[in-house]
Formats: sequence, structure tokens, C-alpha cells
Amino acid sequence: MDHQGTAEERFRALHEDTFADLLRFVERRVPPDEAEDIVSTVYLTAWRRHAELPEDARPWLFAVARRTMANQTRGWLRRRALDVRLTATEQHEVPDGSSGTAARLDLQRAWRSLSAADREVLALVAFDGLTADQAATVLNCRRSAFTMRLGRARKRLQSALEPATPAHPRTLQELS
Repeated sequence: MDHQGTAEERFRALHEDTFADLLRFVERRVPPDEAEDIVSTVYLTAWRRHAELPEDARPWLFAVARRTMANQTRGWLRRRALDVRLTATEQHEVPDGSSGTAARLDLQRAWRSLSAADREVLALVAFDGLTADQAATVLNCRRSAFTMRLGRARKRLQSALEPATPAHPRTLQELS
């Protein structure tokens, strides 16, 4: 009974500490009406495998969620389900043409121009707050591979955010 109480207490603490983050992680990748079911499946898996849970279980839970989403979205939905969408900012603001609005639109445009794999790598760090080690666990790769992917994704995002410049800028006089 004491062993069961300890496992139950650990599971309750794990749930309390990770639920909100895990739900946000899943909601960015699947339609909102599917997110809670996926999260429930993840915690059911965690309970069944509680003896196997690592000390830092958060990346383990994210990895299980990722596999659960993939398993539930075979076919043409699979690609979209593992994709990452920018979270919508609260729409309480009235657009006034400010540079902040323009910057958000530029970021959204640049974000959409990235591959799903690049968005996933960036989101694990930027939105989900994972370390490189934790994100590597989620993606089932070595830390060095994750770090390389992250660096490349950051460069591609930066390039997408830079204004397009013509290869050979010409003045109006040269064109006349």
C-alpha cells in the first residue's frame, strides 16, 4: 500500500506540474477538440508505465504526446497534426497600423514559410521552454543533432524575416 501511495503521489505531482504545458504543446499541433483526448491518453500511458518514468518526465510526456498525435492522425492529417501553429495573440487590441502589428504579421508570414520540421524544432524551445537535451528526447535524436537542426531552423527563420533585396539594385536613373 505504501508503494502504491508513493506512485500515486508522484503521478499526481507530475500531472499538476505538467498538465498546462502539455496541453499547450498539444493544442498548437491539433484541433482544440482533440487536444484533451490526446493529453488524457498521454497521462494514461504515464500511469501504466509509472515505473519507467525518468526523473525529468516532462520531455518523456511530450514525446508520448507526439507519438500519440502521429498514431491518431494517419494519412493526410498526419503532416498537419505534427505541425506547429503560432498561438493567436489575444485579439482585444484594435489594429492601428503600428509597427507591432506589422512585426507580428511579418513573423506569421516567415513562420508559415518554414517547413513543419523547422517549426517543430523552434517551438520546442521557444513555445514549450524545453532545453536542448529535453527537446532531443522529444524528437528521439541526439542533443548534437537537435542543436544542429535548431541552428539551421533559426537561420531559415531569420532569412525569412529579412526584407527581400534585389540581386542587383538599380537606381531610377539606370532604368531610364
